[in-house]
Amino acid sequence: MMSKAFRPLLAAALLAFAASPAPAQTGADTPIVLAVDTRSPGPRIDRNLFGQFAEHLGTGIYGGVWVGRDSAIPNVRGIRKDVVAALRAIKVPNVRWPGGCFADEYHWRDGIGPAKGRKVSINSNWGDAVEPNSFGTDEFFDFIDQIGSEAYVSVNLGSGTVKEAADWLAYMTADPKTTAGQERAANGHPAPYKVKYLGIGNESWGCGGSFSGDEYVALMRPFARFVRNYNPAQTGDEAMRRIAVGPGNAKLDYTEAVMKAYKDHNWAWSIEGLSLHSYTTAGWPPSYASENFDEAAYASLIKSTWDMDKLILAHAAVMDKYDPEKKVPLVVDEWGVWLKPNTGTNPGFLQQQNSMRDAIIAALNLNIFARHADRVRMANIAQMTNVLQAMILTDGPKMVLTPTYHIFKMYLPFQDATFVPLKLDAGSYTHGAVTQPRLDAIAARDTAGKLWLALTNVDPHRAARIEASVAGMTVHGARGEILTAPRFDAVNSFTSPDVVRPKPFTGVVKDGRAALVIPAKSVVVVAID
Repeated sequence: MMSKAFRPLLAAALLAFAASPAPAQTGADTPIVLAVDTRSPGPRIDRNLFGQFAEHLGTGIYGGVWVGRDSAIPNVRGIRKDVVAALRAIKVPNVRWPGGCFADEYHWRDGIGPAKGRKVSINSNWGDAVEPNSFGTDEFFDFIDQIGSEAYVSVNLGSGTVKEAADWLAYMTADPKTTAGQERAANGHPAPYKVKYLGIGNESWGCGGSFSGDEYVALMRPFARFVRNYNPAQTGDEAMRRIAVGPGNAKLDYTEAVMKAYKDHNWAWSIEGLSLHSYTTAGWPPSYASENFDEAAYASLIKSTWDMDKLILAHAAVMDKYDPEKKVPLVVDEWGVWLKPNTGTNPGFLQQQNSMRDAIIAALNLNIFARHADRVRMANIAQMTNVLQAMILTDGPKMVLTPTYHIFKMYLPFQDATFVPLKLDAGSYTHGAVTQPRLDAIAARDTAGKLWLALTNVDPHRAARIEASVAGMTVHGARGEILTAPRFDAVNSFTSPDVVRPKPFTGVVKDGRAALVIPAKSVVVVAID
């Protein structure tokens, strides 16, 4: 971890006003000093922190990714062209599939072979929807190949067996001379697939079986031993990484049980990751609206987002006890804002809109992950299309990019960048009884050595004037993009898709510093020259 002296104070931003006109912006006249120290670089911000999650849930797959080969919607082998193009543009590093709670009831053989012969079932986890199994293993790998991503496959530990999971990995990765490889070849893909990440169950403390931590460890070890990857190309850095189920809240029992077992493991099995699930909800069940909300809802949900930092610190401390060398990453493979379902939709489909507030929440989470990049080296937002805090919304042939999508695109320079510590007086933003940091920022050098800043202003009324200095260098320019909107509840819709979209942003150089005016409720990402 970086020293406390350089740990930035938390906060975030993105423009938006409540239903009534917002007060005039004030408070931008007093400069706030931001000091970047490039002399003390931190860990690499792994590009896998920008991963996606695609579960068989609502229209996340069917309609969002898969439309079928005979669809009038433009597609390649049944997979939407527009969605593929949008995801390629944000360089998705990995996609977690097929769940989620769905994974622990998914039987892979139902989703291979000729479409007419596939089993049709009911998705009892999510809205009792009919599951046609049209999108199965081979379609998933076609999809991630089209978007240029890696596979993060979750196997069925809850209702499945070690043999079923082992047979699935053989189908995906074995040589075409084997029986499993011949079956894959008969279904159109002779070459072995690459399975980079393997999730051993999902939320085994809840929908995955309600097991205790010790019970889960006893079940997990045979999966970690016998579910093998046979792809000969996956050696060294490309070897498959096994990710165990970890915590879903502040309780430490799963982290203790799994990490103790890891510390005591022998040559026969191991894990290369521990998952963490945490959503921004500000209370359970999710009750906050995704549209037409007031400032109280805005402030409460953003305040709830800061809990991610505390959660990571708590579980990382346990992991440090058993793994001081930080060999096992903490994988936050479910995160995002979970809101009340849209009116008139199947509540089991978890369909919600995506606002400027949600973009700020995304930026804050990504900043938190970056500050913990020594331990947090992979994350998956929930979810990719049409579900929860989605990148993309679709409706038949229509598609719209959400404010959260734009955050992921603006943060592209941070993929595999080197974290650089900074100091910032975050100040405070108060609404009613809710007080939280007003500003948040991270800095990093990209893979080409360029210095980048990401700044968020949570305050929905006051702009912030930042004077950014960089130790050991004179600043000559600051250019990038800003994401903001006239209201904090602004959304992109099919009829108005560009209400919230990035625009060019330029800072002013003064006395070797970059003067940056960060508007209310906004996120700014700039390159420092």
